[in-house]
Amino acid sequence: MTITRRGLALGGAGAAAALGLARPALAQSEPIRIGWLAAMTGPSSAPAVGFNRGVLFAAEAINAAGGVRGRRVEIITRDTQGDPTKAVNATQEMISQLRVHAIWGPTNSGESLAVTAIMARAGMPNIHPCVVDSLIDVRRYPNAFRVAPSNTQWDDAVRGYCLQRVNAKKVAVVGDTTGYGVSAANASVAAFQRDGAEVVYKANIDATQPDMTPDMLRARTAGAEAIVIWSVSTGMIARMLNTRAHMGWDVPFVGHPAMSSGEVGTLVERPQNWEKVYAIGYRSCSFDASGNLPPRTAELVGRLRGKVDLRDTLLWWVASGIDAVDLIAKAVEATGSSDKPAIIRHWNTLTKYPGYFGEYSFTATEHNGYPTEDVVMSAANSARDGAFALAPGYG
Repeated sequence: MTITRRGLALGGAGAAAALGLARPALAQSEPIRIGWLAAMTGPSSAPAVGFNRGVLFAAEAINAAGGVRGRRVEIITRDTQGDPTKAVNATQEMISQLRVHAIWGPTNSGESLAVTAIMARAGMPNIHPCVVDSLIDVRRYPNAFRVAPSNTQWDDAVRGYCLQRVNAKKVAVVGDTTGYGVSAANASVAAFQRDGAEVVYKANIDATQPDMTPDMLRARTAGAEAIVIWSVSTGMIARMLNTRAHMGWDVPFVGHPAMSSGEVGTLVERPQNWEKVYAIGYRSCSFDASGNLPPRTAELVGRLRGKVDLRDTLLWWVASGIDAVDLIAKAVEATGSSDKPAIIRHWNTLTKYPGYFGEYSFTATEHNGYPTEDVVMSAANSARDGAFALAPGYG
């Protein structure tokens, strides 16, 4: 019997019955061990906290339905704290000591840059949501698959919104000092300049810097008509928004999804400080003009209600955490094996796999799986159940 995606993820009765009939061989009766590299603490922790809620929800649902071919899913989490060195140590532990069957994460591109080659040498199946383009290279990293847009896809959406809807021809580009923040800001500057915009101010700011006034003053003095943000640090973002308000400057902020995290809402001094903030979003997690989510997403939110708190996180973080666990479990269910090459071969055959965050397509020569047309911009302060209204200007 075939386990559907929905049955696998959410423990449908049909899936439970199918799994109940499974009689795995002794060698295949061990738990399916999924390594989870998560920056659960530190200034870049907001995404991992959301992803983690989805990971735990998915694993519990699968196990409640009897597991995968009778095998339980075991999540082995290591808090990397956003530190590449800790990520390297945790990756090596998972490969050589814990002997996980696949790894989800890291969730921070700076960490992923440090560990992707290590996993490739071990042939470790790896799913991650990190956006730095170079992290996906089927020749160098045939084991690595991305379930979020690449930074190019994000950058195109942000730049297009600034130029076409905000009509900003002069922009300030700000990143944090992580590997991701530096590379994303550099790529953004180059793309704006290529499209004829003027980057009047560029900065990489330590996420713990307490006073954002000097940088914001320089951006205003330079004539910035929009502030483009590349950082996952909600504290840094909130301090910049508060500083904008103190300056009496109504310049729009456009950029990273973290700007729409519920944590920002708790850190801004007044709700008004969160206005004119437009963050990367996704059609799967956006309300239509009638205030409705797409049917598949609405079903998921209904199942999460009372089990997963969506008030202070993003729905796409939760949904992609669910999808990552499901993709690993589905590969084992479909192939009857948790061997690393079998999992990778299965992922290479997926076409419009119906996840909750997106419909992923992978081949042996393309491991960027997220559809570009589903990347949009959201009104950052419009959250309901972790989803958002489309930013002004969309049909």
